[in-house]
Amino acid sequence: MERRSLVVLSAGLGQPSSTRLLADRLAAEAVDALAGRGLEAETTVVEVRDLARDLADHLVANATSPALRTALDAVAGADAVVAVTPVFAASYSGLFKTFVDALDRDALTGVPVVVGATAGTQRHSLVLEHAMRPLFAHLRALVLPTAVFAAPEDWGGEAGRSGDALSARVSRAAGELAEVVAGRPARRPHDPFEDAPSFADLLSGR
Repeated sequence: MERRSLVVLSAGLGQPSSTRLLADRLAAEAVDALAGRGLEAETTVVEVRDLARDLADHLVANATSPALRTALDAVAGADAVVAVTPVFAASYSGLFKTFVDALDRDALTGVPVVVGATAGTQRHSLVLEHAMRPLFAHLRALVLPTAVFAAPEDWGGEAGRSGDALSARVSRAAGELAEVVAGRPARRPHDPFEDAPSFADLLSGR
């Protein structure tokens, strides 16, 4: 069975958090959908809250800790990404944006991304369209059609109407992700220096 790498970005601040719960559901559905297409998913979860101090150091001192470098490299080498944030002040969280700002500008070029968000009320659901989708489009990622939002009433249980609607959205988004990933070869890890001349070329004046 061929393997593909799936990176899950979860920017929830609590532990546990509804953001992580949604991210895990999307990841589990994506793994199942990929398996149905003959692909084994190697899943890496990046819990952004654990990198908060590393991101602050990176922001003010341009220092990249080993933990932050590992997370950034995982995203840069991913075949697909699930990105979920809580909503604050009608947009993605500042911590989530700080992590995205730390990515290399080409790290997500052409990468299929499912975006998701959580908030206290349904009225924040448009954050997916006016904030999350434009952010990843700016990074030249392939943002998939179905974005998934979850408010407290969406966790209505297996028999609840809201819970069933959330499950349907999660399943649809995961299917879209698997369809795109299955239709392309595994991604080569991104190397920001691949176009740079070698040391030997520099010495020879090429």
